[in-house]
Amino acid sequence: MSAVAIRDLAVTYTGVGRAVHAIAGLDLEVGDGEPIAVIGPSGCGKSTLLLALAGLVRADSGELIVAGEPVVGPRRRTALILQDFGLLPWKTVSHNAALGLEVRGVPVSERRRIVAEALERLGLGEFAEAYPGELSGGMRQRLALARALALDADLLLMDEPLSALDALTREDLQNLLLEIWRQRRHTSVLVTHSIEEAVFLGRRVVVLSPRPGRVAAIVENPGMGEDGYRETPEFLERCVELRRILAAEGAFAQPSLARSAS
Repeated sequence: MSAVAIRDLAVTYTGVGRAVHAIAGLDLEVGDGEPIAVIGPSGCGKSTLLLALAGLVRADSGELIVAGEPVVGPRRRTALILQDFGLLPWKTVSHNAALGLEVRGVPVSERRRIVAEALERLGLGEFAEAYPGELSGGMRQRLALARALALDADLLLMDEPLSALDALTREDLQNLLLEIWRQRRHTSVLVTHSIEEAVFLGRRVVVLSPRPGRVAAIVENPGMGEDGYRETPEFLERCVELRRILAAEGAFAQPSLARSAS
């Protein structure tokens, strides 16, 4: 069963005096409980794809179906985690974690119980009354994850959620994302610029072409989720394969010195 079905999707942004075709002719299916990673050149429509799946950007044409229903707006069991975490600095940790539940109208007593469990699960229980500005970058990311867990999301969309973190914190949270997926088996779509992160967290890695984005290649990654996968020859092989595909798509293209000087 497909949790997500995208058929011939096209999204265009209208600017001043011109139109930017972000996505055109994009086809993709994601299985129920499958974690995939999306990678590609800058500006290829990766974030636009997530926003369309979240119901926050309207498609020009094509079909976009989640859990058997067309996406016509934000969906209750879809959680979106952005690069800037999407936290409100004037609200406490517990209030930030409860935002989605408040919007749903969940009773206060139940909301407190759900949030307390989510914060404890992510090691933030003792910081419930702190504010985001008092947390480290890694802790703020954990708070964004706690909000998603509180919503009991069956589709988790992540737009480069770990890119601003240092290497050690990033690897720690990659392990946490994997552990959460192992326990909950939710469907997830991760957008990242990191080849290693894509291979570590994606059962399949979807490579998008330069704008307008379309699926240029899909790399099967069956070893994802296995203990010690980072240290295996298979992990390195998948990374090398992805780097080759991305190079062919112009992801690493640099302007020539002559052009830069002109």
